Amino acid sequence: MNKRTYTLATALVTALALGATGCADGKKSDGSRDRGKNPATSNNGAVVGGTPQKGGTLTILSNQDFTHLDPARNWVMGDMDFGTRLLYRTLLTYKAEPGAKGGELTTDLAEDLGVSSNGAKTWTFKLKPGLKYEDGTPITAQDVKYNVERSFSPDLPGGPDYAARYLVGAEGYKGPAQGKHLDSVKTPDDRTIVFELRKPFAEFPYATVLPTFSPVPKSQDKGPQYDNRPFSSGPYKIETYARDKQIVLVRNTHWSASTDTVRKAYPDRIVVTMGLKANQVDDRLIASAGADASAVAWASLRPESTPKVLTKPDVKARLLAETTNCTEMVQMHTGRAPFDDVKVRQAVQYALDREALLTASGGPALNDPATALMPGVLHGGKQPDTLKIPLTGDVEKAKQLLKEAGKADGISTNLTVSTGDKAVGEAIQQSLGRAGIKVTIETVDPSAFYDTIGDTKNRTDLAYTGWCPDFPSGSTFLPFVFDGRYIKEKGNSGNHSLFRDDTTMKRMDEIAAMTDAQQADKAWRELDAQILAKAPTAPALIERKPLLIGTNIAGAFGHTSFGGQIDFATVGLKDPAKSAR
Repeated sequence: MNKRTYTLATALVTALALGATGCADGKKSDGSRDRGKNPATSNNGAVVGGTPQKGGTLTILSNQDFTHLDPARNWVMGDMDFGTRLLYRTLLTYKAEPGAKGGELTTDLAEDLGVSSNGAKTWTFKLKPGLKYEDGTPITAQDVKYNVERSFSPDLPGGPDYAARYLVGAEGYKGPAQGKHLDSVKTPDDRTIVFELRKPFAEFPYATVLPTFSPVPKSQDKGPQYDNRPFSSGPYKIETYARDKQIVLVRNTHWSASTDTVRKAYPDRIVVTMGLKANQVDDRLIASAGADASAVAWASLRPESTPKVLTKPDVKARLLAETTNCTEMVQMHTGRAPFDDVKVRQAVQYALDREALLTASGGPALNDPATALMPGVLHGGKQPDTLKIPLTGDVEKAKQLLKEAGKADGISTNLTVSTGDKAVGEAIQQSLGRAGIKVTIETVDPSAFYDTIGDTKNRTDLAYTGWCPDFPSGSTFLPFVFDGRYIKEKGNSGNHSLFRDDTTMKRMDEIAAMTDAQQADKAWRELDAQILAKAPTAPALIERKPLLIGTNIAGAFGHTSFGGQIDFATVGLKDPAKSAR
């Protein structure tokens, strides 16, 4: 599909999204876009389908397998939602509520939100009594410590690295093999765990929501194979898992709701059917016939399916479309020619046609153009626009920058995209091609995408990917995407531009040491603009997460802290008897 022209589908989506405006072209007199009322967001902040009944089988229709379910390696928004809401618990978690309340912390394994001492450099958590694994054995503080330690293992790459960034003695640590342990994680008894940090970190409780801070008993650890069968501390356990085909969850009878105020565990079984074509998922859920009435989508609604949904009130009523709070970017390999030249990188920024990307991603009903690195939630609600690049790009400026870089005849390069973003890749290819940047697209299955671009020696020059803050602070965005001290050869996460800039890293350390939260927020926003001027990436879009649910689904909402994915802690069925086993 030609992304530089409007197909009937995307034209209709755009018209619907623009709504009734004073200008025929959907723009105000100053040239900015007047979005009008967005028809895709009518369910935002609400629970769809009422309160579920207990029982039945919830089906999840998916075009892909999980990237990782091992809690030491799980750092993709949807996978974290699935893992931490269904299979394993963490010290703390997010409330199971739609809208802004979903960003509030609550207890999970821990009795309270943690006690700080030593100027927020020491954090102590006490586990609730009576916590058990799927075999009835007790969950202990030592099991949480063990999983934190195993997250350092070189053969378990790709997971959250807050522990590596903050714990005392973390530098050079390679995991618990050969009996080596972190002295900075103490377990004075079976229910108490103490973390000693290198520097003050007032937001540390938010980090303990991540899968790194879930328990793994040493006796069950199978190294890389643990990915296939994590041992359950949550309301469900894995009955069967055939990679790329299906995973079946059944109740963990040793999980107790009396110790868990978040997870409702309505369905008896949860079946994820994988390997479906994305359009096939959309069509099945639009029809919502038979067993599909008790199903939900895993992946976002395809752009070409959007008009089939927005033009039918009964179907639109089953659409969730929370913002992901994630910034999608074209990340450039700054350590490799020609992208080691800032002028070449700036040429990409100016050549990029975000209007075309917007269209390729489903139109303005489901996306906003990005004008900064951090999403609007970290900029007080709206991203600033410091570069002032037109939405469709500035081709002549891009050509001039290439000429100044000694590349007047243009350059050739490769771009990696997930198969689900192929249309976006084509829009990038065409927009950069206008300026003489010839792009060859390489598509990768979504389940292998992050491992592929995380291989820093063998990855392409360009990668289209995004970053979502783990909690509402600039400390969870800019350092993870642009601090060169944490780049890994394998399993690299976040910093896919491989950006190493001493001035930037020094400023990150200075901001991290600030005790005034407002001062720090302001400093992160200023640093955002400074990094953007150095052009390690070209911001593209802020996406929504459009997800269809079947007519028999209840308790559904997109969770704002899990990138808009359905909160699996609360979703279930209106009538369990109508679901298929």
